[in-house]
Amino acid sequence: MTSPPPIKVTPSAIPGVLLIEPRVFGDARGHFFESFNARDFEAATGLAAGFVQDNQSHSLRGVLRGLHFQRRRPQGKLVRVIAGTVFDVAVDLRAGSPCFGRWVGQELSAENRRQLWIPPGFAHGFLVRSEFADVVYKVTDYYDPADEHALIWNDHRLAIAWPLDTGAPLLSEKDRAGASFAMVESEMAGPARG
Repeated sequence: MTSPPPIKVTPSAIPGVLLIEPRVFGDARGHFFESFNARDFEAATGLAAGFVQDNQSHSLRGVLRGLHFQRRRPQGKLVRVIAGTVFDVAVDLRAGSPCFGRWVGQELSAENRRQLWIPPGFAHGFLVRSEFADVVYKVTDYYDPADEHALIWNDHRLAIAWPLDTGAPLLSEKDRAGASFAMVESEMAGPARG
């Protein structure tokens, strides 16, 4: 009898974006799982991600962070929630992708222990659905403040179905001033694309 794989990988509607579910060992005392194992991740996904930095954020209910992306040094991200619940979104900004401008969303929570792998070339954001949420994500390139960009969260062409139950989301100034999808699309089609 073979044991189940250490992680379960489910493709999303956009090729490359993967839902990752670790194998959890639990009993009356609690539970244990490996939140990341490079060997198992590569075996299950075919990706040698090469993570270089871990990030963590704490946000209150109704906070929406994003949609953030990088142009020169795009980051792949493995996102998970260690407290609370978020609706996590990835928008395909990969030049030449047949899914360019499409988005996928997934509920991630401390309870469901799901993770979302978002390849380089995507905009990423999340909406906090619980009283607060702590989000942890591994990235494949170092943070470069000069290469941090924001796509407006409520662009009508993207039509992201954010599950807003508290009215308007709480945004940073940077996120409130995010670029339209049309502007990002036009900039990515120009000669300055890197």
